[in-house]
Amino acid sequence: MTVAAHVVITPVEADTWRSRVAHAFSRAASRYAILAGAQLSMGETLWRHLPSRAAAILDLGCGPGHWSARLASRYGQNARVTGLDLAPGMLAKARDDHGECIRWLQADAGALPLDNATQDLVFSNLAIQWCPDLDVVLSEIQRVLRPGGRALINTLGPGTLGEVAHAWSSSALLGFRSREHHLIAAQLAGFDGVRLEEKVERFFYPDLAAVTASIKGVGAQTARPDACLTRADLARAQRRYESLREPRGLPVSYTRLTLILDRK
Repeated sequence: MTVAAHVVITPVEADTWRSRVAHAFSRAASRYAILAGAQLSMGETLWRHLPSRAAAILDLGCGPGHWSARLASRYGQNARVTGLDLAPGMLAKARDDHGECIRWLQADAGALPLDNATQDLVFSNLAIQWCPDLDVVLSEIQRVLRPGGRALINTLGPGTLGEVAHAWSSSALLGFRSREHHLIAAQLAGFDGVRLEEKVERFFYPDLAAVTASIKGVGAQTARPDACLTRADLARAQRRYESLREPRGLPVSYTRLTLILDRK
């Protein structure tokens, strides 16, 4: 099993990358609410940083629209919320669940189809770690924010899914960007206020199947094209993971990086 994270790709590969990510997350759309407990829990940490007022709000990487709907409720009828995602399946689920009172857009975070200085708030929970060019994404977020606007972003840092890497061998897990990388990228993007909180969040599951489902269920998994796992491979991974078992179950760790970015 390969978990997609920070991947350096060439322009020629960009369309293929977008297609694979969109497909993986579209397949996960119907199961997201059931299996994304860790992701939803981490999203709550952004709530305390919300500005008191916001009229134009972008939920970047909105998935099935959970946070888009909550933001619409939080800021009231006069607020205009846009939910943006690369995966058409996620957006279809969002429309089915939350209707057309929210504007749904299919687009790439690195090329936002929004005018300059039009958003009061950009909210993004665990989406930008799947984007290959962090500098471009943060520059786009800064571009669409109005003066006085704020971006609230949860992403993932090194150490994330370390137990999964241990079970499947370290070569199975690609690297996540460091806090320093995020801080430098935010400063280069032109943000006037840059804060970053880092915390390791741990969640527990009864068995390896539940661990795997929690990752696949949010689209954060793509099989290697050359992967051909045997029963012996699976049994070996299960033994390695079982060696990490704690009283609450098998652990899964996420290094949560919370960015609070202000444009003056």
